[in-house]
Amino acid sequence: MKKLVLSLLLVSSTMFGQKIDFEEYDLPNGLHVILHQDNSAPIVTTGVMYHVGSKDEQEGKTGFAHFFEHLLFEGTHNIKRGEWFKIVSSHGGQNNANTTTDRTYYYETFPSNNLELGLWMESDRLLQPIINQIGVDTQKEVVQEEKRQRLDNQPYGRFMYGEALSPHVFDKHPYRWSVIGSFEDLKGAKLEDFQHFSSTYYVPNNAVLVIAGDFKMKEAKQMVEKYFGMIPRGAEVKKSFPKEEPITKERRVTEYDSNIQIPLLAINYRTSDNKSKDAFTLNMLSNYLTGGKSSVLYKKYVDEKKEALQIFAFNRQMEDYGIYTIGVLPQGKVSLEQLEKDIQKDIENVQTNLISEEDYQKLLNSFENSFVAQRQGVENIAHLLADAYMLQGDTNKINTEMDIYRSITREDIRNVAKKYLGKNQRVIVHYLPESAKEQKEKK
Repeated sequence: MKKLVLSLLLVSSTMFGQKIDFEEYDLPNGLHVILHQDNSAPIVTTGVMYHVGSKDEQEGKTGFAHFFEHLLFEGTHNIKRGEWFKIVSSHGGQNNANTTTDRTYYYETFPSNNLELGLWMESDRLLQPIINQIGVDTQKEVVQEEKRQRLDNQPYGRFMYGEALSPHVFDKHPYRWSVIGSFEDLKGAKLEDFQHFSSTYYVPNNAVLVIAGDFKMKEAKQMVEKYFGMIPRGAEVKKSFPKEEPITKERRVTEYDSNIQIPLLAINYRTSDNKSKDAFTLNMLSNYLTGGKSSVLYKKYVDEKKEALQIFAFNRQMEDYGIYTIGVLPQGKVSLEQLEKDIQKDIENVQTNLISEEDYQKLLNSFENSFVAQRQGVENIAHLLADAYMLQGDTNKINTEMDIYRSITREDIRNVAKKYLGKNQRVIVHYLPESAKEQKEKK
C-alpha cells in the first residue's frame, strides 16, 4: 500500500509545465548540492550522481562503472550486506541506480519524514562502503547473469547495448566499448583494482547531491552539512580522452546474433557532444523521420510500401560525442541493400529541402509535450537536475532546454543533416541472424 501511495504522489507532485526552482552551492569538500523544494506532496528524493561512467575505464579493465552500480548496494560499515533494500522498503521508499558512458546515479524516494534517512544512507555509501572479496564475487555473478539476459540472450541485445556498434564508430575513444563492459575483464580484476576505482571516482568533489521534494530549506542544508560535510575531499579527478579523427570514408561491417531471425540494417554516424545546439537539432530530425506513426519514414516504409516491420532513428547523446542511428527491420523478402538505397534518398531529401512549416510546428508541439511530461514528479526532476549540472554544465538547462528547441529553425535541421549525415561519414552495420553466417561459410 505504501508503494502505491508513493507512486501516485510521484505523478501528482509537480504542477504542469511550471519552472523548476532550485538552489545550488558547493561544500568545502567539493560536493555540489542542488535543492529543489516542492511541498505539494509529502515525498522527497535524494540522489547522488558521480561523474564516472564506462568511458573512465581502461582498456582491459572495462565494466567497472556498471559493476559499481551493483557493488555499492553490498553495504557499508553501518549497513549490513543485504540490508540496503530492506531498509528502504521498510520505510515506505523505493530506490535504484543506473550507469551510462559518462555518469553513475543512485537515488532513493521516501515519504518526506525520511529525508534524513536517505541522506544518511547516501553519505555512508560515499564515506565508507565495504568493498571486500565476498561482495565482489557475489556481484560478479549478478553482472554475468545480467549480461546473459540483456546482451547474450536478448534479441538485438548486442546492438542495443553498443557491443556490436560502438567499436565500429569509435577508433580511439573509450566510447568504443559497451557500458556493461567485458565480463572477462571483471573476472580477471583483483580486489585492489575495485578499491582503487572507488577511491579515485567515488569522492565528493566528483559528485552532485540532489534533494527534490517536500522539505524545509534550512533543515535540509543542516542535514547535508551533518552527513556530507565531514567526508574528506578526494584527489582531483583528471579526465583526458583521445580525440577521434573524422570519418571520411564509409565503413561497412557485419555482425551476427543467434537470437534473431529478422536482419537489422543500421546506418550510423558519429555526431557532436550533448551540449551543442546540433545535438538538440539532431533530436528534432530524429523525431521528424521516425517519431511516431505519422512520421515521414514510418508512413513511407511501414504503412505505405510495407517494406519494413519497424523503423527508428535516434541520436544517442553523450558527453564527448554522439551516435546518430537510423535502423530498419525489413518485411518479407525486401533486401537490406534496397532499403539502404531508398533511405539514402530520404536523407538526401532532408539535406536539400526544408521540412514543411506544418511538420515543423508538429515537431515543436511534440517537444513541448515531452518537455512537460519529463518534469512530472520529484524523482524525475532530481534526475534531470543532476544530469543538467553534470553533463550539460548548467543546472538551469532543466528550464531552458525548450528555449533551445524553439530557437532551432527549419534551416538548422537541413544543415545538421548535411553536416553529419554525409554518405562518406556512414557506418553501415548489417546485423544478421547467425544462420546467415553459417550459410555464407557453406558457399
